[in-house]
Amino acid sequence: MKILLVEDDRKIGQFVKKGLEEVSYATTWARSRMEAQVAVAESHFDIVILDISLPDGNGLQLLTEWRGKNFPAQVLILSARHEVDDKIAGLNLGADDYLTKPFSFGELLARIRCLVRRHAGQKKTVLEHRGIRLDLLKHEAALDGELVQLTQREFALLEYFLQNPSRVLTRTQIAETIWDCHFDMETNLVDVYVAKLRGKLRRENETEPLFQSVRGVGYKLA
Repeated sequence: MKILLVEDDRKIGQFVKKGLEEVSYATTWARSRMEAQVAVAESHFDIVILDISLPDGNGLQLLTEWRGKNFPAQVLILSARHEVDDKIAGLNLGADDYLTKPFSFGELLARIRCLVRRHAGQKKTVLEHRGIRLDLLKHEAALDGELVQLTQREFALLEYFLQNPSRVLTRTQIAETIWDCHFDMETNLVDVYVAKLRGKLRRENETEPLFQSVRGVGYKLA
């Protein structure tokens, strides 16, 4: 499950992102309308948590643009605007839910899970490839029917690979998607986590590795 948080308030953004990652939701935090547009252009998201008042534009205008392009993600508006007319406007423009500030994280999480359940029949919640099975709702990974224990980051990384089979993913793309940061080429964080996945998903006598290195670029799921 991948979530895009569009929120310019630093404290709220840090609070929500930390909470979502603690329950194993891969979360990208965009602090402006422009950052949000770049994020959706570079990756897909299952849910967007969208503030209305952004430093470089109105969140409702952004929502209108997305829906006009058949943007498939579910959108939950998180706003200080609490008038009924504001809620009606947001829902009419294509939002799937509307939560006002101040809010409790427990309620936000419950609403996210409700959106997931509501669209479970329409969205692909199980990813499979060459004997790997990833259940996004149960948060379970299996190889040839045997459960594999993965950490939060390993699960998110495997999900990203399964969403992009046979596509070469650069180290920068992986770092920005999984860690929400720009990749420092002097570090080997991505390499370490790919190695961990390889170890946990390796079969005996395997002739073709699942995760192939592309020299000087990154990796792909074969």
